[in-house]
Amino acid sequence: MRLVDPRHLAQLMSPEEHEPTGVAGTLLPRNASAGAGEEGAPGQHRSFPWALAVLAGVLITTIVVDVIGNLLVIVSVFRNRKLRKAGNAFVVSLALADLVVALYPYPLVLTAIFHDGWIAGYIHCQISGFLMGLSVIGSIFNITGIAINRYCYICHSLKYDRLFSSSNTLCYVALVWALTVLAIVPNWFVESLQYDPRVYSCTFAQSVSSLYTITVVVVHFILPISIVTYCYLRIWILVIQVRRRVKPDSRPKIKPHDLRNFLTMFVVFVLFAVCWAPLNLIGLAVALEPRLSQDIPEWLFTASYFMAYFNSCLNAVVYGVLNHNFRKEYKRIVLIVFKFRC
Repeated sequence: MRLVDPRHLAQLMSPEEHEPTGVAGTLLPRNASAGAGEEGAPGQHRSFPWALAVLAGVLITTIVVDVIGNLLVIVSVFRNRKLRKAGNAFVVSLALADLVVALYPYPLVLTAIFHDGWIAGYIHCQISGFLMGLSVIGSIFNITGIAINRYCYICHSLKYDRLFSSSNTLCYVALVWALTVLAIVPNWFVESLQYDPRVYSCTFAQSVSSLYTITVVVVHFILPISIVTYCYLRIWILVIQVRRRVKPDSRPKIKPHDLRNFLTMFVVFVLFAVCWAPLNLIGLAVALEPRLSQDIPEWLFTASYFMAYFNSCLNAVVYGVLNHNFRKEYKRIVLIVFKFRC
């Protein structure tokens, strides 16, 4: 008896049994084409030329601003004595997390956009997905560290120097990255790092396991966001109380530049939450109700991903706009670079 060739098995299935699925294991809308194979053969996922141009433009802008901006942040902290504070250790760590994706995963995504499919191979796909996960989890954990640091500095100023000594701060930063690596490693065991042709990226496949997706969203997004919200809410309450008190001598010492630094970090947090919330909410909704994967428009899913990608270039801009010391140091570095080149 002659066995059926597995390559022809899909053609023998009934339309009801043969559901279109994405390469990343996620169900695609019925009118969307699926990628070919695990690495996404070029030419299998067709998009409108203008849409590809927009995605490529957003990603190129993100890469350029990300690299230049975060390098400026790192160099500024090491050059300027006023910026070499314990709290800014988390700022440098956050800049490194943002810089990682601009140097490796984003260029590969850009290549996939230009070739309309993944051409870099399986190993690069896994490394790219791992580094993307490392970057986003490292970012939210560092933002959490910044919030806790600001909370201790403003609300518990008497204990701050002991809690955030130089050695302790370095330990906290190391702990942030240890937890980040620990959080991303399970993705290899559940094989959730896969290529998704809708976003031209090797990334976390939300459909691998509903329970795992819910756990990821809660631990990597909702829990850190809740901690940061609590810290900043307590700071805002204290600031409001200080400003409403009648007796000036009873006010805690909140210097204007400390308040500006807090506002800068608060804006960084808000931008991160806004940029990453749509993608996480979509993932949580699909995990709780898998049938919603058929109802979510592909353009919305793609937009949520590239909105999240765009966040990696915003922090350096926020520092330059809202923080006088960073802005001043940016100008000095740029002038030095131009003088050196001339």
